[in-house]
Amino acid sequence: MSIVDFKKRISDLSKFIYFDKNDYLREKTSNPLKLKQVIAEAENLLKINNEEDKYFLYGTIGNLYRICGEPQKGIYYLNHCLSYALEKGNIRNEIVTLIRLGEALKYDMKHNEALECFDEALNKCKANKLDAYLDFALQHKGKSLMELGKFIEAEKCFIQAFKLRDFKGDPALIDSTKQALDLVKRLKNQ
Repeated sequence: MSIVDFKKRISDLSKFIYFDKNDYLREKTSNPLKLKQVIAEAENLLKINNEEDKYFLYGTIGNLYRICGEPQKGIYYLNHCLSYALEKGNIRNEIVTLIRLGEALKYDMKHNEALECFDEALNKCKANKLDAYLDFALQHKGKSLMELGKFIEAEKCFIQAFKLRDFKGDPALIDSTKQALDLVKRLKNQ
């Protein structure tokens, strides 16, 4: 399988990945076997020489391991991504990877480390005027805060993320933040 074929194949994964409304809107899969097959295919492709493709594969594998409930393996691959982004001086890749790594750390119940990643991503977004990722960093930071029971702080993050996403006009992102806001309000009022 080529990297091009693999990228086409992973577009189908959304059919098997969902946000669990009973577990803080964590991403999960309805078909772990299918995700494991895709992970195996991606790991086989790591033999390629193209560094950008390897960065993509490491990020994909890291995310999929997290979703499959194996966050330590995800952290391993995402640390490779972060090293690559730092080595290349690619701020965009660094921010994206910090957010992904923060999520994997959160799934591994390392909330404080996750929050450090999200804060670092937020700081890099602001320092480099990369507003395209601010909403993602805020959303994921809010979800981590929500899991820690810090509902007021989480709600503030979600409100900021919602404003940015409303400005972007992406219905899927807006809906995702609305769900997070609804959940944090429910939890806050219990």
